[in-house]
Amino acid sequence: MIDSEGYRHNVGIIISNQQGQLLWARRIGQDAWQFPQGGINESETLEGALFRELSEEVGLNSEHVEIIGCTKDWLHYRLPEHLMRYKSLPLCIGQKQMWFLLRLTADDQSICFDKSSRPEFDSWKWVDYWYPLKEVIAFKRKVYERALEELKPLLFPDGAPTQHRRRRGPRGYRR
Repeated sequence: MIDSEGYRHNVGIIISNQQGQLLWARRIGQDAWQFPQGGINESETLEGALFRELSEEVGLNSEHVEIIGCTKDWLHYRLPEHLMRYKSLPLCIGQKQMWFLLRLTADDQSICFDKSSRPEFDSWKWVDYWYPLKEVIAFKRKVYERALEELKPLLFPDGAPTQHRRRRGPRGYRR
């Protein structure tokens, strides 16, 4: 579903384990890692889309997770020009996402990618909370940061681990 502004409605899924680490998944056949996410079908609820995408992308069902919370508002990112499909109508210029934070309540072995006829991922790992900000593709980074910032108190009520920002060196170079 694409809204009048050109944003595709989508759910983002952050899955944590009992230690506060996050599930980080590799897109099939690529060296591109991300959180699971997917579109919301017309007349589908947010939770309906969440559980459908969760099952399709990582093989988990509602009995494998608990919902910890979600972002208060939609978070948007715009696609780079070269990724826009100008011949598809309506034109999609980016994603409009509600992000859900889940806790895995089942064993790690419950995670699988072959429940869908078109798997999106081929590998996964548990990573530290802020790790995705360093690794996600640049055009998604601000949305990831906003989602992680907003959801961290739900996962870490006594205080989240600090985010390690890279410092700028001389003449604007990053160290």
